[in-house]
Amino acid sequence: MKNVIVILFIAVVVSLGVGFYIKTTDEATGNLVIGLSLMAGFFILMPLFIYHRWKDRNVKDYMLTKENIKKMQDFQKENKV
Repeated sequence: MKNVIVILFIAVVVSLGVGFYIKTTDEATGNLVIGLSLMAGFFILMPLFIYHRWKDRNVKDYMLTKENIKKMQDFQKENKV
């Protein structure tokens, strides 16, 4: 999964560069390439990256529940003493 994300990131960056290079000669085609690469970055690359980073985590560890607030208060009390 990590290799796919890296390859896709490199492809998006290269296509952005190509789009800006083409834009100097043919503005419509350059804008099209830039737009498609941005769409690929936002709709394909970002969801893959977010899934890759969050796949082994528990969301409850990051929520402010009464148990987690109690743990934080106990931790602060232990560090002050």
